[in-house]
Amino acid sequence: MKIQNVKGGYDFLPKEQRIRNYINDTLRKIFEECGYNPIETPLLCYYDILSDKYDEENDILNEIYKLSDQGERQLGLRYDLTVPFAKFIALNKNKITIPFKRYEIAKAFRDGPVKPGRDREFTQCDVDVVGLSGQMIEAELMTLFTRAFKELDIDIIIKYNSRNLMNGLILECGVDKNLISLVTTNIDKLEKISNDEFKNNLLNIGLRIKQIDLLLEYFSLSLCELNNKFKTTKNEKIIMGLDELNQLTSYLEALNINDLCVFASSLARGQNYYTGNVFEVYEKNEKITCSIGAGGRYDKMITNFIGDGNEYPTVGISFGLSSIYELLKDREIFENESNIDIYIIPMGTNVESLKLANYLRDLGYKIEIEMSYRKLKKSLNYANRENIPYVIILGEEELERKMFYLKNMKLGKETVIPLDSPQKIKEYIPL
Repeated sequence: MKIQNVKGGYDFLPKEQRIRNYINDTLRKIFEECGYNPIETPLLCYYDILSDKYDEENDILNEIYKLSDQGERQLGLRYDLTVPFAKFIALNKNKITIPFKRYEIAKAFRDGPVKPGRDREFTQCDVDVVGLSGQMIEAELMTLFTRAFKELDIDIIIKYNSRNLMNGLILECGVDKNLISLVTTNIDKLEKISNDEFKNNLLNIGLRIKQIDLLLEYFSLSLCELNNKFKTTKNEKIIMGLDELNQLTSYLEALNINDLCVFASSLARGQNYYTGNVFEVYEKNEKITCSIGAGGRYDKMITNFIGDGNEYPTVGISFGLSSIYELLKDREIFENESNIDIYIIPMGTNVESLKLANYLRDLGYKIEIEMSYRKLKKSLNYANRENIPYVIILGEEELERKMFYLKNMKLGKETVIPLDSPQKIKEYIPL
């Protein structure tokens, strides 16, 4: 048997996991500052629920990990946290108050290509709101992006677009509505492929050259140019999409974050459940090429799940922990970080060292005790190697003198602390 991890799944060493915990804790703090509540949903889902919103051509169906249980029911591992959230609302709508604002930080799985920032087993951080229409809540979610990435010290650009505008422009070019999904998928790749590749792809699905040329023209226009070109249009999708984008843009300008936000007419987000504005976040300096956050409005998914005659407008965003980790992992701030504040070295004083450790933990310090009976020099070497900032040496002589030594490992300086007043350690190690 060859012992190895499945491709796209990784072990994380303590330093690596501390960085991941830092990201999660930072995001959790931002989410709760903005009034979002934590939930948890099952990792296993029925396959028909996971696949219900996609046509057979959609790439996501090829990336679902499929399995069956002992009752031969077809199951799948969730590939994101959005579909499970729709199921959560459908099952719990009588137990929550709508509008409902949630966040969830949990594992998801995709059997797709592996590259930096894109794994097969990954942690996703999602924020969603059900029960609110309009662009005000969308603007709040975009400010949440800016607040979170500012806290993480990552420079970002947020690209945004409207699926209604995109659908309207495709129809305006004379494309059959049955081909909208396929055309959208190709438009979403416009920034990554040449115009010739784009034309060939669309010719292969049945479009004419004139239609393709119009698509290239329309999807090269700025928001201002689109407003001018279609100011008298009767195309309802274009009218709706421009209205969504113009309102959102006015909020972004008022919030003074419009310099971080860029209209991108070809941005579709691959999932067909999006019904309005969509967003993707990128690291500004392209240190990593994949998106580090994304989201959009999906008003029909939960409405269709529940099917009780009521509307459940929903909008959400997601943070890619793997991508964010790639950006933070080499920063010096994490190089010398230890999870331990104080390392206690007993010298024949096991019971007293355990008591002292528990007392200091009650004060709020993170304590490790040397228990492998290493000699003093080796114990100090261990503390240095693990970047533990302080060491307490507690021997029988210290007990007799009713004191202990607190050693600052960086400065090499020792301080005497009375054994009957260990709280005085706060004068030297602030919490």
